[in-house]
Amino acid sequence: MNPACFSPSPNTTCQVTTCLFAPNLTTTIHHVQLSRPDHVVPSQSCDLSTYRTPGTNPTAIMRLTTELLSQAPSFLNPINDRELDLRGHKIPAIENLGVAGPQDAIDFTDNDIQQLGNFPLSERLSTLLLARNRISMIQPTLANSIPNLTTLILTANNMAELADLEPLGKFKRLTHLSLLENPVARKDVGAQEDKGPNYRLWTIWKCPSVRFLDYQKVKDADRKKAKELFGTETEPTDLASKIMGIKSTTFDIGESTVGGKKEYAVRLTEDEKRIIEEKIRSAKSFSEIASLERQLREGPSGDVMEE
Repeated sequence: MNPACFSPSPNTTCQVTTCLFAPNLTTTIHHVQLSRPDHVVPSQSCDLSTYRTPGTNPTAIMRLTTELLSQAPSFLNPINDRELDLRGHKIPAIENLGVAGPQDAIDFTDNDIQQLGNFPLSERLSTLLLARNRISMIQPTLANSIPNLTTLILTANNMAELADLEPLGKFKRLTHLSLLENPVARKDVGAQEDKGPNYRLWTIWKCPSVRFLDYQKVKDADRKKAKELFGTETEPTDLASKIMGIKSTTFDIGESTVGGKKEYAVRLTEDEKRIIEEKIRSAKSFSEIASLERQLREGPSGDVMEE
């Protein structure tokens, strides 16, 4: 008999325990003997995949709440840094990190984060692990919030255009960077002739402090070639100017659906941001301000388009 699932009588208090290693398992039981010898539950069929904690919305998206942060493991990692473990929660956005306290490293691996940003001032934070998310945009002012970042792992995300990497150049202490398995890492057209977009040389040019890119050491010859191809920050070549003018304009397609439609997070233009900021200044309620601030961070919440 498998007691993984049962339906008690109204007068009985009990706890349902789901099967973690087989979440889609459907179990049929014939009876469960409880504490009273004469109490037998009739035959019932139960689908464990539909079980949710009472009172919760089964379609709700996991958020980075203060409760989740208070329960997340925080420990000294092998290099003696204080690390916060937030792996595998399917978190769609970074928020509420101020309650986590000072950390040297945060592990966001295996989540659904779409934008890298919204950090409180964290001068101690030096390592961010963000592999296997859906990041397609980096907040332009992120370096002001985490000025001492030295290691950034963005393996297997959605960074698409070379110009989208521009905020990384503002991290003056960044030494280890990984962008493997991003669409941008395939931007190497014309690399053989040293003319045309070249992901590795472009990243070395934009991030002069980086010493290891995609786990390969950056050599002086690489820096020299990057300078020949793209010029200097004050006097970029025509190719560099052209690249800087091409930023992602596509929609970020989410996996969640609403009524059979996919949700799209739309990147705002500068004019749209200015309009929302003006609305925030003239808002008359906290709820209106919160809604407008969310639009400013994530795009208009009502923009849902058919696939």
